[in-house]
Amino acid sequence: MQRVLSAFIFLSALPAFAQDSLKYRRDTTRHLGEVVVSYQAVASTPVTYRNLSAAVLEEKNTGQEPSFILSETPGITVQSDAGNQQGYSYYRMRGMDQTRVNMTLDGMPMNEPEDQGAYFSNYPDILNSVSSIQIQRGAGTTQNGSASYAGSVQLFSPNLKDTAHSSVGIGYGSWNSARIYGEYQSGLKNGKALYVRASQLYTDGYKYHSSNNAQSVFISGGLYYDKTSWKINMLAGQQRNGLAWLGVVDSLVRKDRRTNANSPDEKDHFFQALVQLQNEWRPGRRSVINTSVYYTYLKGNYDFDPANYVSGTPGEDGYMFNYSFLSHFAGIFSNYTLSGQSLKWTTGVNGNAYQRRHLGSDNADGELYRNTGYKKEFSAFTKLEYYLGKFTFFGDIQYRLTTFDYTGNLKLKQLKWDFLNPKAGVSYALNNRIDLYYSIARTGREPTRNDFFNGEDNLTVGSNGVGQVYNPWAETVTDQEAGIRWAGAKIVVNLNGYRMAFSNELVLNGETGPNGLPLTDNVLHSFRRGVELYLKYAPDAHWSFTSNAAWNNSRIKEKEAVFTPLMTPSWIINQEIGWKYGRWGTALSGRYQSKAYIDFSNRYTLNSYFLVNARAHYTLKHYEFSLFLNNITNAKYYGSGYREGDHVKYFVQAPVNYYIAVKYSF
Repeated sequence: MQRVLSAFIFLSALPAFAQDSLKYRRDTTRHLGEVVVSYQAVASTPVTYRNLSAAVLEEKNTGQEPSFILSETPGITVQSDAGNQQGYSYYRMRGMDQTRVNMTLDGMPMNEPEDQGAYFSNYPDILNSVSSIQIQRGAGTTQNGSASYAGSVQLFSPNLKDTAHSSVGIGYGSWNSARIYGEYQSGLKNGKALYVRASQLYTDGYKYHSSNNAQSVFISGGLYYDKTSWKINMLAGQQRNGLAWLGVVDSLVRKDRRTNANSPDEKDHFFQALVQLQNEWRPGRRSVINTSVYYTYLKGNYDFDPANYVSGTPGEDGYMFNYSFLSHFAGIFSNYTLSGQSLKWTTGVNGNAYQRRHLGSDNADGELYRNTGYKKEFSAFTKLEYYLGKFTFFGDIQYRLTTFDYTGNLKLKQLKWDFLNPKAGVSYALNNRIDLYYSIARTGREPTRNDFFNGEDNLTVGSNGVGQVYNPWAETVTDQEAGIRWAGAKIVVNLNGYRMAFSNELVLNGETGPNGLPLTDNVLHSFRRGVELYLKYAPDAHWSFTSNAAWNNSRIKEKEAVFTPLMTPSWIINQEIGWKYGRWGTALSGRYQSKAYIDFSNRYTLNSYFLVNARAHYTLKHYEFSLFLNNITNAKYYGSGYREGDHVKYFVQAPVNYYIAVKYSF
């Protein structure tokens, strides 16, 4: 604790040495709409990031899972359970799954603290109410909530100061995929503003009996005064799915690619809601205090057919198990930001408490077990950007403490992890268009409940008569990032290289636990390194060419063995050419993803694939008509897979498919 306090005192004292007489001035305060963003990176911040604007999201959003749009940025892969773009989908960043990616909404943590995952499926059509996204790859800047281990995804709520408008939309596509929504925005009137959106989505799913029936509502309101503002966000969603989380054995895939390895009777039903109250207060010309209080509620359950899981025979004995969950997650964070000509300094704290009840039952004996996990977190950080001539010096240090307690069938001693996460870097502005940067950061992350319960939902007894804990050790990464950003009149280039060195990394072992979730093992030493590129060239007002590519070279060293981690392709390349003229807009895009291993022996793989997609838009007065064609060449490919005993199982992704949409704005 002494080293933590010393570091805080040192960084907090730095602003006292700032000089306001510097001739070279940076944009030291960044506004996103009406909210000052404390965690977002800007051009002078020496971290690797990519912004997705509201215009980009509106052009590409069809109500699909956001993972598919994220996968159009460097280094991200995507997999869908049902095969198409609705229902459960998952993404990986630099080969690491989304439990290692921090996700926030206006700074509010969205990762579930126990399993550390953030699931878009519980908030269907969320991108319809997102004003922008920032994706940070690597350790990045300090975020609230779970560790930014592989990176972070920051969502930003609607900008309530936008022009007043209303719209309704309807769409229909392959496998009875449909969406209908309505949206209203009042604009700013007499210091008040309101935004409301409601959506209904449905799909049969590409795989048999993998339907998704989902609804969501987003409400945001604001009050704006001279020195202070208030904003409230309320988001609620529910979904009912036919489950498809089991991989399909390759022999059945060859017979019928729509085969679903889950039983037709296995379904789920989840409801999740959040509320966030934000306050921004500007006590002085250069200072601002942002405070948010937040709460998330989740209730849901899913079925599990053990006979189908073991033998592949659905409902063989009529026995059905059910996992049920009920959770509450509440917290508060507050940040103070001081901005000047030569510096921007932010310091803040975040605290939250979480509990989730787990209940297991079956249709023969009723309730079989009940337990509750409790997780608490406290973190504090201070961050400084100091501008000296064309240099920006960056320092960011966070202290994070988290604990896990358990009540249930067995006693469990409290698990506790604390981390000191330092970050430092420098950027250099060659001119007004080109920035060079380098950063180094160290971040620690605690294991998930699934990791230290080894896939069990109820604690198992150990040899000493108390709860058995597996893999309770934290993993750490030292991340180095270096790159160049060039923003020209017609061309934008972001090129970066990275090296992530891990200690005690938790990696997929290719096996699945009794609750259906993938299992992990600790490895002492591993690394991920690579190069990522984003390039956009717009020679005129009509044409645009976009390219992003990622090369990844990752290795795990375990005893005498050296192998490549699972689900980590060496190459991911996205290309797009767009054309706009008058009322018309079209785009043609391609994606190449090289092979990836699905077992530790590096014997079994997902084959490489190449996809071609297209879209077209036509605007007529208040109407906008859109057509989307996906996988035009009808490529047969897999999103993920694993080896189970002597079987290789895959998650088949959809063949050629379409979606048409109409939007009316007034």
